[in-house]
Amino acid sequence: MFKTEEPQVHENTRCLLGEGGLWHPERQQFFWCDILSKRVLSHVDGRLRAWEFSGHVSTLGWIDRDHLLVAGAGALVKLNVETNARETITPLEDDKPGNRPNDGRADPEGGFWVSTMSLRKETGAGALYRYHRGEVRQLKAGMSIPNTICFTPDGSHAFFTDTPTRMIMQWKLGPDGWPEGKPETWLNLRGTDYFPDGAICDSAGNLWSAQWGAGRVACYSPQAEFLQEIALPGKLTTCPALGGPDLDTLHVTTAAVGLDEPTIATEDGHGRTFTVATDAKGQAEHRVNA
Repeated sequence: MFKTEEPQVHENTRCLLGEGGLWHPERQQFFWCDILSKRVLSHVDGRLRAWEFSGHVSTLGWIDRDHLLVAGAGALVKLNVETNARETITPLEDDKPGNRPNDGRADPEGGFWVSTMSLRKETGAGALYRYHRGEVRQLKAGMSIPNTICFTPDGSHAFFTDTPTRMIMQWKLGPDGWPEGKPETWLNLRGTDYFPDGAICDSAGNLWSAQWGAGRVACYSPQAEFLQEIALPGKLTTCPALGGPDLDTLHVTTAAVGLDEPTIATEDGHGRTFTVATDAKGQAEHRVNA
């Protein structure tokens, strides 16, 4: 069991669909996305700053101190957070205007895994991809809401889910980071009320899973044993990130999309971004080679 303190509001601005939290290890700065508002967000000098996009943006990686990889509508984009300059790294489903990016994360080999899904949540319209050394390769098709992209500390396995299945999968990786063989079921949440959304692996190999609709982040051991939950005021928890100088502060994004006004009024945490002090230790996010 980890020691945890009560959740604190990191940012009061309500996101329709907060996602893609990233602790930038060189800048010591937390970034996240509001997918439906088409913005990348962060605190700069104690104030909220937003980088606006014309299409949906959902998940992030870091390239160097001043540049982020942003998964955007139809492309992976390089964003200079100081000058706001952008350039396309590579197209991503630019022939599918009915889709948008969803989850993603840099892998230990400098690649970037990213998923897509239908704007209308059409079954099987999304896919899982990997960008590596200038190449985008589809890893798995026929997915609906791909999520939970993260990696074991030794780089031997990747995790992912298709949220409606309630199954978190584990996939063995080769020496260059490409998956080998077929993914295997790591955690089966069928028969529960829990839908796995975004996730991270900490430095000990525990998996921290934001669970949509449950208002919690659940922690599981490397053997997929449930360890504990951290309850959040926002019911629609979307993505965790361990950050701070010691990588022990849990940042959690949430959503308010689809909730009616009475629910939002009586449960004020929906769509807020939270921090929770813990004694866990995260992995530093891997750098994207782009």
